Amino acid sequence: MGRKSNKKEHSTEKPWGGRFSEKTATSVEAFTASIHFDARLYRHDIAGSMAHARMLAKKGLISQKECDRILGGLSEIQQEIDEDRFVFRPELEDIHMNIEKALVEKIGAAGEKLHTARSRNDQVALDIRLYLRQEAQRIIGLITELQKVFVALSRKYLGVAMPGYTHLQRAQPVLVSHHLLAYFEMFGRDKERLEDCLKRINVMPLGSAALAGTGLPIDRDFVARELGFPAITANSMDTVGDRDFAVEFVAACALIQIHLSRLAEELVLWSSEEFSFVRLADSYCTGSSIMPQKKNPDIPELIRGKSGRVVGHLVSLLTLLKGLPLTYNRDLQEDKEAIFDTVDTISQCLAIATEMLSHMQFMEDRLPEAVKGGYMTATDLADYLVLKNIPFRSAHAIVGKTVAYAIKKGKDLSELSLAELKKFSQVIEEDVFIILSVKGSIDGRISKGGTASAIVNEAIEKAEHKLSKA
Repeated sequence: MGRKSNKKEHSTEKPWGGRFSEKTATSVEAFTASIHFDARLYRHDIAGSMAHARMLAKKGLISQKECDRILGGLSEIQQEIDEDRFVFRPELEDIHMNIEKALVEKIGAAGEKLHTARSRNDQVALDIRLYLRQEAQRIIGLITELQKVFVALSRKYLGVAMPGYTHLQRAQPVLVSHHLLAYFEMFGRDKERLEDCLKRINVMPLGSAALAGTGLPIDRDFVARELGFPAITANSMDTVGDRDFAVEFVAACALIQIHLSRLAEELVLWSSEEFSFVRLADSYCTGSSIMPQKKNPDIPELIRGKSGRVVGHLVSLLTLLKGLPLTYNRDLQEDKEAIFDTVDTISQCLAIATEMLSHMQFMEDRLPEAVKGGYMTATDLADYLVLKNIPFRSAHAIVGKTVAYAIKKGKDLSELSLAELKKFSQVIEEDVFIILSVKGSIDGRISKGGTASAIVNEAIEKAEHKLSKA
């Protein structure tokens, strides 16, 4: 999409310049211009202008002939921008004035009527809402694709065990699939947040004008229907100063990026020699400029690093709004770069994470060894004692002493003899060895949401069904 500029172009008289006796300083034009970043709103700006023009014609504020000329001119401008033939002029400040000026140059006086009953204040609010509505829906789609990979990997590795961690210390054995489905749930909540956010994005602001509405006989409901909005904003002052919907969107994206960062951290750990739980494909890693043997997980590291970027944009927007009186203030121009970069960053990270995971392998030869150590079935032994009518706190103390004994002997709990176990509690019988095995431990976690194979298989089926409807 073109962003050409023509430095030879003379400064244009401002559409708001009637009250001023001096031309705008070139330094001010450079400082206040936003066209270098808000040009990406051109499709949304044109769509809003077309709907507005049709409404003006419907209400008799412009003729049908003028409306047709406006629509034709806007279509031509959109095609020019699509084909990178449009010349953006910084002295016209923003996407709204660049398009309006080009329209007037194309069709004459009819173009000057387009801005009837609207302000750039409600116009930009419309553009951002249209943009975020589109991008939120697209990001939801990207999350769905990522979820599909988690479910596919869960199905592929169903039955494979790995250590589960708390405090980054081995805690209890879990299924790889159970761990992966935790991310399925996490990103499912992210989708729900965006879907809920869409309810507040998808409200039509045009018709609020500068801040007080307009005395002209407009039809806001007509414009809302034309643009696919189910509702219109209720208060014109709130409308032009409101960016809550943008903050909410970026907040939802910040949480998505945090979830991606947590995933990335685990991939960095798991792909290290110390863990060796997964193998990342060579095509999604890079090497060292000095150490020939290195295979660096740069993609997860960059995903992790970019979380600060999105969180920073959230803080930026919150700070931007913190001290603003009603209604519109030029400070709000600073919202767009934060919004745009959030969209770009989230989109890139979701897409590359989906690609990388789809080519990742779990090390099925390494994982069985990883789940043998760490006395991870200790809680199972405590539960066993509880079922023998020993209070849990007493059972906890018994197992703690048993683990200390096993550490001293250099044995795993499952390697202790029945006689050794009975030193700590006479209620322990031969059946204890079933639950002291990794498989027995996992299959015993039968509570809803647990890691037992049957429960996890059911969770995969539910996830597959949910995704089939997405």
